[in-house]
Amino acid sequence: MPKLRLYNSLTREKEEFSPLDPGHVRVYACGPTVYNYAHIGNARMAVVFDLLANVLRSIYPKVTYVSNITDVDDKIMVAAKESGEAIDAITRKFETIYNEDMAALGVAKPDVQPRATEHIKEMIALCEALIERGHAYAAEGHVLFNVPSFPAYGGLSGRSRDEQIAGARVDVAPYKKDPADFVLWKPSTPDQPGWNSPWGRGRPGWHIECSAMAEKHLGLPFDIHGGGADLKFPHHENEIAQSCCAHGNEKNLSAFAKMWVHNGFVTVGGEKMSKSLGNFLLVHDLIKDTEGEALRMALMSAHYRQPLDFSIEKIHEYKRVLDKFYRILSDLGDVPDVEISVPNTVIESLLDDLNTPKAYAALNLLAKEAQQEKTPLAKSKFLLGGRVLGLLKKNVSDWRFGVVFNEITHDEVKAIDSLLVEREAAKKNKDFKRADEIRDELKAMGFAIEDTPEGPKARKI
Repeated sequence: MPKLRLYNSLTREKEEFSPLDPGHVRVYACGPTVYNYAHIGNARMAVVFDLLANVLRSIYPKVTYVSNITDVDDKIMVAAKESGEAIDAITRKFETIYNEDMAALGVAKPDVQPRATEHIKEMIALCEALIERGHAYAAEGHVLFNVPSFPAYGGLSGRSRDEQIAGARVDVAPYKKDPADFVLWKPSTPDQPGWNSPWGRGRPGWHIECSAMAEKHLGLPFDIHGGGADLKFPHHENEIAQSCCAHGNEKNLSAFAKMWVHNGFVTVGGEKMSKSLGNFLLVHDLIKDTEGEALRMALMSAHYRQPLDFSIEKIHEYKRVLDKFYRILSDLGDVPDVEISVPNTVIESLLDDLNTPKAYAALNLLAKEAQQEKTPLAKSKFLLGGRVLGLLKKNVSDWRFGVVFNEITHDEVKAIDSLLVEREAAKKNKDFKRADEIRDELKAMGFAIEDTPEGPKARKI
């Protein structure tokens, strides 16, 4: 059986992945807070863990991948107040949009996508267990985790005591026993969402949500947990504290999840994304004007643990690469596919800590072989190599050749499509003068016509 090696953030080493149960691998990644559109940083996490699930499924017979929806949060309450919409309406709307936008990037919906609001009972039970074991306490309608009660706190992030307090981003309230203590449960006012609990009507803190959902759907311990690097502290640090301490595993930080995987930050133009800088890129906008696979390929272009400086030029670059790949598949339209396993050159690259740059190089070689050999085996190796990366999933007839973000508007796409349809009709009616006129019109717009087996396509000159 092939061996996967992954960098474990908990041990700070690259390790051979050894599942707790080789017959069933269990993975959890922290999903979105659904109050707005997903940006490319959110998308990188979704793409990385979708790729990881693909690789695991190429090795093991069963993989359960869980990624949650946070649908109770102070940001959601602010969005509801500003928009005048009900909280449920906002969260359901943006949950649907998130899943649709990620699907456009080739991201499969997780096997389980639990909502926080449907796991309140489990969160309350975890709070009660932590109080009973002396790791949490109730104060003024709140329940707080007492950080000094867990000496191993900080083991994931490596942060010192001072760094923990400075980075915790929590209010130093008078009812706290220690400045680093964090909220597990907090009271709700009548106009805020809330549930009945032993400490009064309230709602969960953010960190307890994932601890409860991961335990319910995967059991403890499970194989891999992770998300974006920004979640390492305090969110993932707090999850470990909650879940280990609730079950008496204070000296074993891997009693919650055996391995931790974190993808690097995304910047735009070398700077953190910010609406004020005008570099805040939303997936929902980007996929209107280019193929989602181009965006996916751009998001995987750097090794997942490294920072990714994103740009529209990267989308252009990988759209051109994919245009080349789909043209090769178009030329091989009459060559049948054959059933084979995933080609070694691609999967071997990904088995080395999801080394996508190396996998891209392997895929390029498979593309050349397919183009030169024109055999069913070469074509199938190329196709399967792309698909384990989440690429080459479209029918060639559905691929938009040459249509790249910032090079052509959505309205222009419709106009070009209309002209192509009109040209085909003119040719059928032997109106070759009109057909030539349309070709000239498209040339004036900066496009050449390519006649392919699937019909005419417009390509940017």
